[in-house]
Amino acid sequence: VWWEGKDGAPPQHAIDWRGNDWTPDSKEKAAHPNSRFATPMRNNPVLDPDVEKGEGVPISAIIFGGRRSDTLPLAFQAFDWNHGVYLGATMASETTAAATGAVGQVRRDPMAMLPFCGYNIGDYFRHWIEIGKRLTNPPLIFNVNWFRKGEDGKFLWPGFGDNMRVLKWIIDRCEKTGGAVESPIGWLPSPHDVDLAELDVEHRCIVEILGVDHEEWQKELAAHKKFFDSLGGVVPEELLKQREQLAARFKQ
Repeated sequence: VWWEGKDGAPPQHAIDWRGNDWTPDSKEKAAHPNSRFATPMRNNPVLDPDVEKGEGVPISAIIFGGRRSDTLPLAFQAFDWNHGVYLGATMASETTAAATGAVGQVRRDPMAMLPFCGYNIGDYFRHWIEIGKRLTNPPLIFNVNWFRKGEDGKFLWPGFGDNMRVLKWIIDRCEKTGGAVESPIGWLPSPHDVDLAELDVEHRCIVEILGVDHEEWQKELAAHKKFFDSLGGVVPEELLKQREQLAARFKQ
């Protein structure tokens, strides 16, 4: 395997991502711009020996997350199951090489399933709502956004291993030991609710990335409505109600 852009001089002959012959003289790139690799989970040295058992394990949390340079804070928790489904249903990301079209445009991608859902996405939302009705102890639902940027265009959050700090807050919330502040969009961690020990980030950046800008969220609400309207009347009533409640909370 040769890693384009990483392994130095290319081989004189290779098979590209389309299965075609490739040489250094080829006009096309050898790898897809969104290429990646996978490995069997059995290669994981800390894999639980009971991983294949059919009983499964209880799910404590569901985490949605899109790639947004503005509006969406670092992390927040839904008020309840239907609110969490709404968060997933209205997810959006700024387009990357993984999507067709211009890079950097905000595209609604509910639950990151837009390219994969083989039937009407409104029916998919209904499926989630119905699941919630059958759960006696539903998982908490969270939304994360590692990609918020400041006015200088730089990322406010370092990401990578430091994302564990947010995951720790999520675990603390599941165990009822973590703090949060109520906001119109859900339960937000305050700066002292997230373990920021030895984190090389200015306090003002933390405050900004955990904040909710009401003006930006008015635009977000309008985008939610536009997306739901585009689905042709198949959006569950529960989600339409969630949007109304979200809009009302911003007026309080």
